[in-house]
Amino acid sequence: MRSVAIGLLVCVGVQGSLGPAGVSGRGGDVLAAEPVRPERQFTPEERTNIAVYEAVNRSVVNLNTRGAVAAGLFLVEVPSEGAGSGIVLDQRGHLLTNYHVVENAREIDVLLFDGSSHPATVVGFDPATDTAVLKVAAPPELLHPVTFGSSADLRVGQRVFAIGNPFGLERTLTTGIISSLNRSLPTRSGRAIKSIIQTDAAINPGNSGGPLLDSEARLIGMNTAIASRTGQSSGVGFAIPVSTLARVVPQLTAQGKVIRPDAGIARVYQADAGLLVAALVPDGPAARAGIRGFRVTKERRRQGPFVSEVTRIDREGADLVVAVGGQPVRTVDDFLSAVETKSPGENVLFTVRREGRQLDIPVVLGSEG
Repeated sequence: MRSVAIGLLVCVGVQGSLGPAGVSGRGGDVLAAEPVRPERQFTPEERTNIAVYEAVNRSVVNLNTRGAVAAGLFLVEVPSEGAGSGIVLDQRGHLLTNYHVVENAREIDVLLFDGSSHPATVVGFDPATDTAVLKVAAPPELLHPVTFGSSADLRVGQRVFAIGNPFGLERTLTTGIISSLNRSLPTRSGRAIKSIIQTDAAINPGNSGGPLLDSEARLIGMNTAIASRTGQSSGVGFAIPVSTLARVVPQLTAQGKVIRPDAGIARVYQADAGLLVAALVPDGPAARAGIRGFRVTKERRRQGPFVSEVTRIDREGADLVVAVGGQPVRTVDDFLSAVETKSPGENVLFTVRREGRQLDIPVVLGSEG
């Protein structure tokens, strides 16, 4: 049987009537007041948890999407539904989330902290970083922007906080530590996101697109994936660092896409010491700077009454790229990461090995996207 408290006064006698605390009843018995409990004391860790949640929980939204996906050989569209989290960027209605949360969505509903639901549209997206910016039609007073922090000085072992909507449970807080840094996370675009934050904070389906925070309630990353065979938290979660978000989000908000710098190198082969340039974009930045690729020549040969054309490829004169802007490159991913930290129009030194010599060749980057 459940006991229910019905008052603050405790009767210590068997006769008399209830009266004010500490006052004798008709039977002479004294009624004693229950002592006032002191205000609950929280540990420093609990106070930090509470402060982070109270500062940011209104900045987290619940996203519900509806769309259609192709099924079968005849590309029949079947209804699909999804859920995820989002982060309020400003009071104009811009929200940040993962691209995979809203990919192929025809309708997006945003549930705010007060329980109100509002439609949203996609402003821009970038599959290479699994990032999307939405805009919600909601009153400004209901939008509480998150505060951006820094991911440049993060340390393994640092305490972090994740807020999201796992399994549709709105604004759920989980805590943990940074368990590793500088992970690489592949995306469906074929590129890998660099400098990924690994955390053991519980991240489950529905957390994607939610914030990863430091102990001062500042955004340091966006939760994006978990490593699990079951799809549920297994102690390894990943977040896109805020340094990447700070570079991508302004472009998505302003122009709907990310315009990346382009070196004008079309194809390379990976070698032990760097990347061997195979082909250049005609009249592209690298070609104009004098970087050399494979030399392709064509010869015509006569065999009796027939004339054939033979293509010869000379690899001996091709440049081997070993560094971009002073950053060593050994893989294509290294190369793309080094180039994408620059801006279109920027003059960048490409360090190459050519015929036994090492040269620094300035390349004025173009743009793609």
